Amino acid sequence: MMMLSLQQKVQAVLDELVDTGAETGLQVAVYHHGALVVDAVAGIADGQTGRRVNPQTPFFSFSTGKVMTSLIAHLLVRTGAVGYDTPVVDLWPEFGALGKATATLRHVLTHSVGVPAMPRGLGPADLADWSRVCTAIADAEPRWRPGTETGYHSFTFGFLLGEVARRATGKPMRQLLHEWVSLPLGIDGDLYFGVPRTDLTRLARLEDAAPPPIARPDRDAVLAPWELQPTAAMGNNHDILQADIPSVGTFTARGIAAMNAAVLDSRLIDSRQLQEMTAVAFEGTDQVFGNHAQLALGYPLGRIGTQPEQTPTTFGWVGGGGSYVYADTATGTSFAMTKNRLTPHFNTAQRLADLTTAEINPHA
Repeated sequence: MMMLSLQQKVQAVLDELVDTGAETGLQVAVYHHGALVVDAVAGIADGQTGRRVNPQTPFFSFSTGKVMTSLIAHLLVRTGAVGYDTPVVDLWPEFGALGKATATLRHVLTHSVGVPAMPRGLGPADLADWSRVCTAIADAEPRWRPGTETGYHSFTFGFLLGEVARRATGKPMRQLLHEWVSLPLGIDGDLYFGVPRTDLTRLARLEDAAPPPIARPDRDAVLAPWELQPTAAMGNNHDILQADIPSVGTFTARGIAAMNAAVLDSRLIDSRQLQEMTAVAFEGTDQVFGNHAQLALGYPLGRIGTQPEQTPTTFGWVGGGGSYVYADTATGTSFAMTKNRLTPHFNTAQRLADLTTAEINPHA
């Protein structure tokens, strides 16, 4: 009896998910020790036109784009332009207002700066105005002394790192992503902070699995409803898609998995820096969500659905709506899953990640 390959097993799951109506369109890519071992797609990219998903279809994938943001920060350190313990004010003096002068790049990467929420008065329509957002964040009062607590910086994360990078290099994040990652790896057209207008027709069209809940004000909530609740309306908005907002991102599964494969095999980051950036850097209670957080420099640690580990080897990001990207230094695995049906759970991501782990590391 012929043994099914991981590619065949993943493809069968994707086909089943689409056939049962659980999902609309998906991509999964897996690299193992630098080799592409899964490149599977299924379903419809655009429900309005019937255009099908292919491996070159980019998906707006919300916070999973933070893996690209964090990598730019590590490449910035690699160049010597900054260090992990460089104070943000060394590059961005205005940021020191109201007690934030002690904040460092390490604090930004571990979501411990203390400005998790976008400043009051700013909404999704303001995200394309880089200078306005950064000025407002610089003027914000921190909720805690930098470095003492952690709490998910949903949208502020990308602007914090992006403004540090811009001040250090004179270049916006979209340009750094293009020059430092996409071009060297030969994946131009697969990773975006800000999609060029000419490429918008290539994108998958997002859809809500259910009507978005009515936003109700919560006096105790740290983040605004729009910072917490991914919606198709936001992810299909051309102004949002074209803007440089490095808290979110647009990419193909194959492209983002190729990027992390290059991180694992020292093409982008040397082994010493990889060890430093993936070690536990902060552990504590997330002040936004209340969950236990175990963070490396720029990434939550551990695979989705697993308990915190003594020595975690997996790092990555989930995205609102159900997307997932991770890399595992122990097994040399880089996994990515994009999809266009926005679900309030990560069942699909966990199922595919569990399958990949079981096949690549059966004794785990």
